[in-house]
Amino acid sequence: MTQIDRQAQPANPPASPAEPTGPAGIPASLVANPGLSRWLRVDPDGTVAVRTGKVEIGQGILTALAQIAAEELDVDPARIRMVPADTADGPDEGLTAGSMSIQRSGAALRHACAQARALLLDTAARRLGVPADRFTVSDGAIALDGAVRTDYWTLAGDAEVGAGGLFDVEFDPAVPAKSPADYRVVGTALPRLDIPDKVSGRPRFVSDLTLPGLVYGRVVRPPSPAAWLSTVDADPVRSRPGVLAVVCQGSFLGVLAEREAVAVTAAAALREAARWETPATLPDQTGLTDFLTSAPSETAVTGERVDAAAAARAVRTVSATYHKPFLAHASIGPSCAVACWRDDGVLAVWTHSQGIFGLRAALARVLDLPAERIVLHHAEGPGSYGHNGADDAAFDAVLLARAVPGRPVMVQWSRQDEHAWEPYGPAATVRLSAGLDADDRVVSWRADVWSNGHSNRPSRGAAPGAVSRLLAAGLLTPGRRDPTPVAADVPMASGGGTGRNAIPCYDFADYRLVSHVLTVMPLRTSSLRALGATANVFAIESFMDELAAAAGVDPVEFRLAHLVDPRSAAVVQAAARLGGWGSPVGGDSRGRGFGFARYKNTGAYCAVVAEVEATHEVRVRRLTVVADVGLAVNPDGVANQFEGGAIQATSWAVREQVRFDRTRITSEDWETYPILRFSEVPAVDVEVIQRLDEPSLGAGEAAAGPTVAAIANAVAAALGVRIRDLPLTPENILATLDRTGT
Repeated sequence: MTQIDRQAQPANPPASPAEPTGPAGIPASLVANPGLSRWLRVDPDGTVAVRTGKVEIGQGILTALAQIAAEELDVDPARIRMVPADTADGPDEGLTAGSMSIQRSGAALRHACAQARALLLDTAARRLGVPADRFTVSDGAIALDGAVRTDYWTLAGDAEVGAGGLFDVEFDPAVPAKSPADYRVVGTALPRLDIPDKVSGRPRFVSDLTLPGLVYGRVVRPPSPAAWLSTVDADPVRSRPGVLAVVCQGSFLGVLAEREAVAVTAAAALREAARWETPATLPDQTGLTDFLTSAPSETAVTGERVDAAAAARAVRTVSATYHKPFLAHASIGPSCAVACWRDDGVLAVWTHSQGIFGLRAALARVLDLPAERIVLHHAEGPGSYGHNGADDAAFDAVLLARAVPGRPVMVQWSRQDEHAWEPYGPAATVRLSAGLDADDRVVSWRADVWSNGHSNRPSRGAAPGAVSRLLAAGLLTPGRRDPTPVAADVPMASGGGTGRNAIPCYDFADYRLVSHVLTVMPLRTSSLRALGATANVFAIESFMDELAAAAGVDPVEFRLAHLVDPRSAAVVQAAARLGGWGSPVGGDSRGRGFGFARYKNTGAYCAVVAEVEATHEVRVRRLTVVADVGLAVNPDGVANQFEGGAIQATSWAVREQVRFDRTRITSEDWETYPILRFSEVPAVDVEVIQRLDEPSLGAGEAAAGPTVAAIANAVAAALGVRIRDLPLTPENILATLDRTGT
C-alpha cells in the first residue's frame, strides 16, 4: 500500500460528522461509562490494562485502539494490554457494528487516556514539588530537564494509584487530547496484536477454552425453519455410555456428554428418533423478486428533496430494477459458546457475540433472571461482520448447561447448523428511475427498495415478556414453533438498514426514496456487513453506468459531473487514475467497471475499479480500491479492511446466494453455498488517503457496495449486456441473455 500524498486533498474539504457526543462534547461512550477506572489501569508490572466495549472479530480493532491509548499516554504500544470485553468490569459500548468502533470507542479512549496521563503527571508533580507542565514523558518515564525522575509504574505502586483511587473519578472534558500534529504512534502501521497467535495456531478462540469440568453439548435442529417436534423417543439415547443428559423442552432437543465424540454420535441418534411436522412456508425462490414486491410491508418515505422546477426539466426517463438474494455470513468456522450455571448462582457465558450487553439483557429476559446474575465474557470466534449464530449458540449452551449445574458446557455448531440456521442478510429488490434534462444531467431520481429488516439481534430495549430474538427461544413452547420475530429496521438517523445508502451521494436536485420493509419472515434475517448498502450501491452505481450510456458519456466523467463534495471527487479521480481507467483492457471477454459510494453518506469514501474476464464464468482479475477514512489510525489495518471487504464482496458478486425450496434451506454446506476460492481471489491494490486533520471514519463496510457495483459494471462492459440480478453466475447471465434475446 502506498499512501497518497496529503497535498492531494482539497484545500477546504467539508467537515466530516463529528464523533457522537453528549453534554459538553463528551464522547457518547464516556457519557454512558464516565468512570475512568472502567477504561484503564496502570499495573506495576510495566503494562497498562485497557478495556473497551468493542470486540475483536478479525477486523484488527484492538490494535488500532491500543495505538490510540499508547499515543495519549505516551507509552510504547507493546506496554498496552487490551483486556477482552466483559459485562462485569468493562464499559458498555453497545454493539461492535456499523464501522463505528474507531469513531466511538476510539474517541472515548483518546480522551480517557489523555485524562489518565494528566492525573499521573499531577501525582508526580505533587510528589516532586514541580509543576506538571515542566515534565516530559517518554514510554511512561517522567523526566524533568532531561533526567528521568519517576514513571507510571512507580506511581502505580503507590497505594493511591495502585488501589484505583487515582482513576476513580469521572471523565473531565476540560482535559485536552493531543493535537494530530504531535502524533507518533497514531497514523503508523503497527503490526496486528492478534495475528501471531492465529498464524502459529496458539489457543485464542472460544472453541479453544479448557475449563475445569468441561463437558460437551450438541443441539438437534428441526428439519425446516417452521417445523415443530411431534414425537421423540429419547430413552435409548439417555442410556448410551458417556451421555450425561438429554434435554427435551418443546421442540428444543440436545444432548450432553463427557466427550465431544460421544455428544456428536448421541445427537445423530436423537435426530433419527425425532419426528417433526414440517409445513411448507417458504416462497418460490425463482419468483423471489415478485414475492418481495408483493408481500405485506411497512412503507415509508425515508428520504426526500423536492424541486419541482428541476424535475420538470426532464426530457426523458430511464428505469431499471435490480435484485440481491439472501446471503449467509458463511463464517469459515461454525459458531461456538460455553456456559456454566455456577454454584454461586451466577450464570457465566463465554461467547463471540458482537453485543454482549444486549445478549445479557435478552438472556435475563427469557430466563427471568436479574441481569446482575449473568456475566458474559467475550472470546474470539469465527468472524461474521454481522449477526451470525454466535448469540444463538450462547443460548443453546445456557439451556443445555441447566442440566449439569456447576459444570461448563461447550456447544459447537456444525457446518449445517451455521449455514441453515444463522440469520441471513436480507434479499432486496431496488427499483430506480431517473429523469435526464437536455444536457444529460440527472434532474430527478426515484427509488423504491423492498427488503426484510436488517436487525434481529437480541436487544436490551425489549419490554419484559417481549418475544426473544434468540433462535432456541422459539422452540421452547410444546406442540408448536413460535413464529420468527419480524426483523426491525435500522433508523435512517443511525445509518439505515433497508435505506442505507439508498439516497445517492450525487448532487440530484429532486429525489425521493421509499422503503418497503416486509412484515413477514419466511427466512430469519438480520445484520450482514454493510446492511442495505450493498444492494443499494450495487443498484445506484449500475444505474449510473446505464444513465451514462444513455447520455453517451464516460461513466467516470458522468459521476464527476454530479459530485460536489471535493473529497468524493478526489477518491473517484484517484481510483480512475490508479485503476487505468480509459486504457485498453485487452481481449473481447474482458471489461473494466467503476463503483463509488460514501458509506452511509456520512462515513468512509470508497471508489473501486474492477477488471473482469467473462467467459464460461465471471473471473475478477484485479480490484483497485481508493479509500478516505479521514485520520487512518493504522493505515495498514485500514488497507487490510478494505482488501478483505473487497474480496468478500467479490464472493457475493459472483458466487453467493442462499438456496431453498418451499420447506427448507438447501444450501447447507460449501458445495451448495460456494464462496470464492483462494485460487479465484483477485489481485487487490488499496490506496489510503491520509487526512490527519479529519475525524476517523470506520473502514470495514465501505468497500462492499462499490466493489459489487464495479464488478457488475465490468461484466456489462465485457458482455455488452447488463445483468441486474446478483450473483453474476452463469445461470443468471444466461437467463438475462435469454430474456433480452442476445
